[in-house]
Amino acid sequence: SGGGLLTIHRDGSYARPAFSDADGGEISRKKVVVLGTGWAATSFLKNLNNPSYDVQVISPRNYFAFTPLLPSVTNGTVEARSIVEPIRNILKKKKFDAEFREAECYRIDRENKKVYCRSSQDANLGGQEEFTVDYDYLVVAMGARANTFNTPGVVEYTHFLKEVEDAQRIRKSIIDCFERANLPSVSPDEKKRILHFVVVGGGPTGVEFAADLHDFVTQDLASLYPNLKPLVSITLLEAGDHILNMFDKRITLFAEDKFKRDGINLKIGSMVTKVDEKEILTKERATGEVVSIPYGMAVWSTGIGTRPVVLDFMKQIGQTNRRVLATDEWLRVEGCNDIYALGDCATINQRKVMEDVSAIFRKADRNSSGRLKLEEFDSVIHDICERYPQVEIYMKKKQVKNFLNLIRDSGGDDDDEELDIEKFKSALSDVDAQMKNLPATAQVAAQQGAYLADCFNRMDQCEKKPEGPLRFRAEGRHRFRPFRYRHLGQFAPLGGEQTAAELPGDWISIGHSTQWLWYSVYASKQVSWRTRMLVIADWGRHFVFGRDSSRI
Repeated sequence: SGGGLLTIHRDGSYARPAFSDADGGEISRKKVVVLGTGWAATSFLKNLNNPSYDVQVISPRNYFAFTPLLPSVTNGTVEARSIVEPIRNILKKKKFDAEFREAECYRIDRENKKVYCRSSQDANLGGQEEFTVDYDYLVVAMGARANTFNTPGVVEYTHFLKEVEDAQRIRKSIIDCFERANLPSVSPDEKKRILHFVVVGGGPTGVEFAADLHDFVTQDLASLYPNLKPLVSITLLEAGDHILNMFDKRITLFAEDKFKRDGINLKIGSMVTKVDEKEILTKERATGEVVSIPYGMAVWSTGIGTRPVVLDFMKQIGQTNRRVLATDEWLRVEGCNDIYALGDCATINQRKVMEDVSAIFRKADRNSSGRLKLEEFDSVIHDICERYPQVEIYMKKKQVKNFLNLIRDSGGDDDDEELDIEKFKSALSDVDAQMKNLPATAQVAAQQGAYLADCFNRMDQCEKKPEGPLRFRAEGRHRFRPFRYRHLGQFAPLGGEQTAAELPGDWISIGHSTQWLWYSVYASKQVSWRTRMLVIADWGRHFVFGRDSSRI
């Protein structure tokens, strides 16, 4: 099925035939529109292989960027071209119709199932073009923008580190600072200001950039500008109590100690209140004192914010009180069956088990006796754990092997093999406290994209034979198993060819050997052999020849 001839028009264009079923009837292709070319969207496109879709990808950038290596681009360890893969290289390998439009989506019309777009090219090519695209399914994977917390002067005077263009601008700015400070007419005090680099934000990106900048200065620029080396200083500002606070405390303490040994100034508990052209104002949390910090270049890395088009869409669907788009466990936007959101622009709103506790009890109580026997509960425990993952997490935390022991721990009778609705509620009363939002990382976005592609690949199959957990408030089963994130670990490069890693099983690894693990993992995660070979070649060039300091 699906075979047929192309219809060739006189102008050279062609029309693909619709798919046909076993009886010869036509099956119309579903239109899938993907907004974005980041981790979530690219993972979705690479794993989608169902030929019954027409796919259109819309994004203002026509490439995928391996964002974890952006800090390495800022100091020249890796070239920008080495970490990007043209999105058309990915689409041309697909066996279904897939087109890319380099444009920016500025409005989503849920009622009419359209997205409104405008061209994003900067060149003078005859003005701005606007167009609309219809969809049957919409995948919103637009990522996020930098969060300035409405701090005055951040947009005007600081650099962000979200895009490849950001990394290139930072690299040029670093060289500019050194070249400016090297001019004979610049005073010593002005040289110290120009060569003071400030990083705002003690998360993984800010810490890695500060470490990479320190390596660039000490290993490469110090020999090129020997008279400027004593004047260079790097300051890392963090509003919280520690840097890398999402990591294990052992990694946090090691990173702080290493930065102090390397001469990187750590200012913990310093909240930026204003940024001017030549100084940053901070408020010390401990004393309330306002401090002025002169600087030459500042990088702002304090988290993510929602894009305007997503905020506008959230107003349409009544999610104005949320920070990002809320989806269910199947990545569908709440209240929109044909719109999916994944990556940094969305978060999964995991349903609370206590909201459905009565429905769960009724579903398990097959004889409607008002009391639940253990064997009756055993018939639905798998579906409960699959639908509400916080139950399984809670049982593991309590080191409880079965639900009967959980009931006994909650105050039930040790000899009672039955429970009523009140005991059932009591046993589950603390379960929902285990719920946590997933981090906004490339790892989460990539897994979400692969999961959603698998759902699209098996859409018709699972429509006929649902494989998901029981519907406790309705009949039957959910079509798919809900999305489950599997944490594979995280890295924190700390400079000097040392990296810290937090891996599954509470395994902590820090040092030079972990740096080589970081190299191997990041090389293996490249989306193509082209980028993999380019990145490895850049690392080899860096080891042999050092980093390039040319301002191009």
